[in-house]
Amino acid sequence: MGDLINTIKEAVIDGDAKTVSANVTAALEQGTDPETILNEAMIAGMAEVGQLFEDGEFFVPEMLVAARAMTAGMQILKPQLVQADVKSAGKVIIGTVQGDLHDIGKNLVSMMLEGASFDIVDLGADVPPEKFVEAVKEQGAQIVAMSALLTTTMPAMKNTIKALEDAGVRSNVKVMVGGAPLSDHFSNEIGADGYASDANKAVALAKKLIAA
Repeated sequence: MGDLINTIKEAVIDGDAKTVSANVTAALEQGTDPETILNEAMIAGMAEVGQLFEDGEFFVPEMLVAARAMTAGMQILKPQLVQADVKSAGKVIIGTVQGDLHDIGKNLVSMMLEGASFDIVDLGADVPPEKFVEAVKEQGAQIVAMSALLTTTMPAMKNTIKALEDAGVRSNVKVMVGGAPLSDHFSNEIGADGYASDANKAVALAKKLIAA
């Protein structure tokens, strides 16, 4: 069994989606606990990918391919985790803000969070403030994650936080923001709860916000 777990983990790191899927299926057929596959293969593999990124050995393309491989495995694993009643790390509503169509960074954060066993509600790109508000009301999420890649769309983050305040739901969620032109200073200025400069840090931040 350890061999299969290791094979899945290595395949996640290598971004080999076919091998991940085949071996997740094989491990489940052998009666391996889905939570073991999640923690020791998926989460462990993505943690290593994150570390390689931090060390400058992996770049965004490698991370994306690894995250896609992990997602392929998660599609098979998820129904089993639900059946086994494995607790999610928390629910995150994620989207690129209004006026901004960039979604690669947002997708990567989304996949990395899923790999860390968060439930993801992906609103897509160009998301107006009222859509974030609606999702918070409907989904009962703990975190709202917003992305922007253009300096011109950064103000939409402040507008969204204001919309959450006006709707009376701001206190229900932690707001985290990310994207190339952002900074801790900007995050504090608009009243967000945290800023992450890359997908790996976004996972760490989400865990920290949930724990708080």
